[in-house]
Amino acid sequence: MSNRTAYVIQHLLFEDIGLLEPLLSERGYDIATIEAGIGDIPGDEDLGHNDLLIVLGGPIGVSDIAQYPFLDDEIALLRGWIARGGATLGICLGAQLIAAALGAPVTATGRKEIGYMPLSLTDAGSDSVLAPLADQPVLHWHGDQFDIPSGASHLASTDEFPHQAFAWKNRVLGLQFHIEADHRDIERWLIGHAGELAAAKIDPRRIREDAAIHGPALAERAVQALGAWLDDL
Repeated sequence: MSNRTAYVIQHLLFEDIGLLEPLLSERGYDIATIEAGIGDIPGDEDLGHNDLLIVLGGPIGVSDIAQYPFLDDEIALLRGWIARGGATLGICLGAQLIAAALGAPVTATGRKEIGYMPLSLTDAGSDSVLAPLADQPVLHWHGDQFDIPSGASHLASTDEFPHQAFAWKNRVLGLQFHIEADHRDIERWLIGHAGELAAAKIDPRRIREDAAIHGPALAERAVQALGAWLDDL
């Protein structure tokens, strides 16, 4: 029997843990998925010392708390859990919620960064678990941006969104981009976000083609990066 659980807060059915699932299972984690807005958000006291909290992406943002009040519950969970030293991974919206929990501003930019584009790693990023992602196009799908929280290390950037990743006290990792997404499931993303793509005048055929080109190598490097982070815990 496992004595640790990875609690996964999921906002869309097709934006799941993807490549993370086998990595977690191999390391002895049970996986408990909480569907935000449907399942109750736990309190930080409900998580055990050896547990892991993962908060995934979604099409809403920190500025939407009035319309989606469960986001406030997620921030409260993150604030308490991180204060206890809990291991935490946030991806896209999840990273923005972590930033908010740590007191950093999160803002809507009015623009979109969607598709496969490379990251620029900072010096700290090159020395971090993200090192395998150097010069590797990764999947971006965001319009909001976070500031780097006070005391956190800035790990990666792009020209349009300079704050792409941060680490805080070696127990918390926030990623604006999606390295958990399995390129073999990209069609679910293209269908689920068809309205957003049309509004942004982004051709889904380009993303589909780039997923086929970059996806296999990205999956290998993503597994290296995420596996290294889990092992460092």
